[in-house]
Amino acid sequence: MESPQAVKQRFEIIGNDPSLNRAIEKSIRVAPTDISVLVTGESGVGKESLPKIIHALSHRKHAKYIAVNCGAIPEGTIDSELFGHEKGAFTGANQARDGYFKEADGGTIFLDEVGELPLTTQVRLLRVLETGEFIKVGSSKVQKSSVRIVAATNVNMIQAIKDNKFREDLYYRLNTVEIHLSPLRERRSDIHLLFRKFASDFALKYKMPTIRLTDRAVKALENCSWPGNIRQLKNVTEQVSVLETNREVDETTLSHYLPKSSNLPSVISGEKSSNKGDFSNEREILYKVLFDMKSDLNDLKKLTMELMEKENDETFKEENINLIKKVYGDSSSEKEFSDETHEEQLEILQLPNQKKNREAEPKIEDPYDYAEDIEEEETLSLQDKEVELIKKSLDRHQGKRKPAADELGISERTLYRKIKQYDL
Repeated sequence: MESPQAVKQRFEIIGNDPSLNRAIEKSIRVAPTDISVLVTGESGVGKESLPKIIHALSHRKHAKYIAVNCGAIPEGTIDSELFGHEKGAFTGANQARDGYFKEADGGTIFLDEVGELPLTTQVRLLRVLETGEFIKVGSSKVQKSSVRIVAATNVNMIQAIKDNKFREDLYYRLNTVEIHLSPLRERRSDIHLLFRKFASDFALKYKMPTIRLTDRAVKALENCSWPGNIRQLKNVTEQVSVLETNREVDETTLSHYLPKSSNLPSVISGEKSSNKGDFSNEREILYKVLFDMKSDLNDLKKLTMELMEKENDETFKEENINLIKKVYGDSSSEKEFSDETHEEQLEILQLPNQKKNREAEPKIEDPYDYAEDIEEEETLSLQDKEVELIKKSLDRHQGKRKPAADELGISERTLYRKIKQYDL
């Protein structure tokens, strides 16, 4: 029995990842038998290599090995391709033809993308697997064939069975032994090895020096997700080899060829989101935002009432310093937020009628309307108290804006804007 390393050298398989070595070991052990094998894995991981290993190490190695891409054959002709047909069996059948199962008698058939087989063809294939018998299209004569079947798919077979796209009995008949090949993103240690191999091959093919990567470029190469797996990596290597004049490629240059990763949320297999669930989540977020706004408004009302009722500004300052910082902003947060952000926050916190006061004085048509009087008093008192606090603070610090701003709990630039606004 050959070792995995010897098999990798013989079939030019690159990589030392444990999952890859495990897949090759299973192929070596199952090769001498005649049991069916199902190779699974994403598109582009190199599933076609394992059936070749299984055939070459089996007692059928001197017979034919035929690879059939089930997804590339039209549904109307796939039965004829696999099992053959008689002359006149259908329009265009001018002569009899043997199918792949007859041609590969005594050998191995590799059914790539077996999950794409039509249901009617799946019934015929199940009979061949169980009895070794098949019937040509347009014939009633039963023929026998001793064929070893190795299948491969990138389809989730369990889900395909649930969706009635694949027969459960055929799946378990094919899946006597399953060999899984991991995607390239789970074999990051093999990515640079494969790149070097491809770069060397393309250098010989196009008669040019081999492309080499800097250390940072190697890290960028290994950190890429590679949704197309080995096939995509090979294409990128060929592009870099042909297009780049500098034979040493850095991270910046390589980034132009790497697939762009997406930060969008992905759909998890087997979990289907509903519109109802999405709207429900959005409502929860909106409710939270509204509750936070309501809390801020209540804090603003409390601050306004305290300003109206308390006469000792220093006592008010000490007792409500946290509330002032919350409403007007903390000077320490100047590093995190721009002045534009502060302006937007203050604009939001201003009462509606306060914005109108900048344009024109409101007129109280009914002097006995108690509600309007209170609302107007609150609005005017807040502005007056703000001006009064700024004046006192500037007087206390002999006109120095920085200590005055620290005392008021606002930034120096915000204080400067207030001084210009109120013409102090």
